[in-house]
Amino acid sequence: MNFKIVCYGVRENETAFFHKLNLYQFQLKLIKPLLTHENIETAEGADGVLLRANCTADRKNLKKLQEYGVKYVFTRTVGYNHIDLEAAKDYNIYVARVPSYSPNAIAELALTLAMSLLRHTAYTTAKTAEKDFTVDPVMFSKEVRNCKVGIIGTGKIGLTEAKLFKGLGATVLGYDIYQSAAARQVVTFKELDELLKDSDIVSIHVPYLPGENEKMINESFISKMKDGAILINTARGELQDNEAILEALLTKKIEGFATDVFANEKEIFFQKFTNNDELDPTVKGLIELYPRVLITPHIGSNTDEALKNMIETSFQNFYDVLTNGSTPNAVSVTKNS
Repeated sequence: MNFKIVCYGVRENETAFFHKLNLYQFQLKLIKPLLTHENIETAEGADGVLLRANCTADRKNLKKLQEYGVKYVFTRTVGYNHIDLEAAKDYNIYVARVPSYSPNAIAELALTLAMSLLRHTAYTTAKTAEKDFTVDPVMFSKEVRNCKVGIIGTGKIGLTEAKLFKGLGATVLGYDIYQSAAARQVVTFKELDELLKDSDIVSIHVPYLPGENEKMINESFISKMKDGAILINTARGELQDNEAILEALLTKKIEGFATDVFANEKEIFFQKFTNNDELDPTVKGLIELYPRVLITPHIGSNTDEALKNMIETSFQNFYDVLTNGSTPNAVSVTKNS
């Protein structure tokens, strides 16, 4: 098919997937860096672009894309807050996304981070890496089957994590405004305050709603948590108040914290810092609390199945708009009133 797509943020391990799953024979141009103001010219000559999270699709770049003749700006992610929808409307650019992908990808990472903190494996392997094989009191832990795990947000990802923990023998509590029948079979639903009070591990799986739940994981939230609990966030960085979490760690209110996300994370993730002073002081403080703090650079969806889902759906989105004029995964670009 004589349709040119420039794909941004394509990692080395993803290249083969893009080519293998290109069933409609699109002309692909795979670019490793994310889309920025500095490399926007790489989209010249394309019919469509495919983004990932943290690409810059603001008004300035969308104007350039429109000048290049690009009519389709799609993202291979669930979230699309990196795309200026009002600008897309102004420049008559069609926007689509991937509404879902393997929930196991995020759920497995959340479980792994939680178990690493519970069993102090990062602490222990850091010692043995220094040829210190002594056993100390920090290495003592509860078994997860003797723990209560609180899942906040029991949609596809939260429910998948709940099933994984239940399979390990944990008592799984849940909180969600919408309590699905499927979730009721796995978790015991509680009011949020009760879940926080009782849970040894709290894992977050709620969407970020601008203007509604910024920094929901704040001082008040943490004060209601069980002393010595573990907190996991693999949802959105905007949900966490980093300063409140750092303070809770320093005072030992919570034992451990793991996150795969930060607000404005493109200022932190996907680059290597050589000077600690370049980092936000609070983020730096969290990093320095390793191994009580575990940070992964937004790798929750970095699995074979999730990548396959993202690419297949994205290519289908392009095929649908070319053959039918629309895709069910279109994002509304109606301007705010």
